[in-house]
Amino acid sequence: MDLYSSIFELIDMRSFSNLWYWIGLAVLWSSASHWAMGVPYDLVVRARRVGGQSEQDLMDIVRINGNRLLYILDVSGLAILAFSCFLFTGLATLGFYYGVEFAQAVFLLLFPICLVVLINVSAARKLRRETPSLEYISKILTRCRIYTQIVGMISILITSLWGMYQNFSIGVPGW
Repeated sequence: MDLYSSIFELIDMRSFSNLWYWIGLAVLWSSASHWAMGVPYDLVVRARRVGGQSEQDLMDIVRINGNRLLYILDVSGLAILAFSCFLFTGLATLGFYYGVEFAQAVFLLLFPICLVVLINVSAARKLRRETPSLEYISKILTRCRIYTQIVGMISILITSLWGMYQNFSIGVPGW
């Protein structure tokens, strides 16, 4: 067996039948639901429970991440939107019109993350409007995390149903 066939056997380009794709999907949504607006959720829990320096750390990191996110959006939001539309239109066309399974898999990974980014932007805007207190920040970040988890559950459901459909309709080589 040569090197190229070994590599392509390890990295199967049929994404939905590949274990690495599903591990990546699980890690992606686990990470996305842990980080609400760039703030690790355990910091929110620790600030509510302990207070003191943890509370101050939470206030600082929320202020920094919120300002950073809104600055990036103000400076290059239009360019990011244009590139995202181009990327997702290309992936959707390649994947669902031309039937490229790899493009379908990448689209089903990345498109829901755009919704999570919009949730985070909305949370940052809400936090900028109000005078932040620990209760208000923890409420907004908890909602942000719950909405992210809802998007993640729906995304995993749709991806798994589409992946099963692809595997059943194409079939598994060698069976």
